[in-house]
Amino acid sequence: MFEYKVVQLREGLVGGKISGDKLENAINEQARQGWQLKAITALDVKGRVGPGGVEGVLVTFERPVG
Repeated sequence: MFEYKVVQLREGLVGGKISGDKLENAINEQARQGWQLKAITALDVKGRVGPGGVEGVLVTFERPVG
């Protein structure tokens, strides 16, 4: 059996890119607590003109229970 944790990462400004360092730090911080990366899902910006508009990402982690 597993438990799951979802962390939302976003930049302060609309349309700002999420840095690789910020994502890496978040993943490593959770790994130190026993969580394993399961999935990364992009969140779309509503009403943004142009391709590639991302508001942030949801990072899903899992770890065994018990």
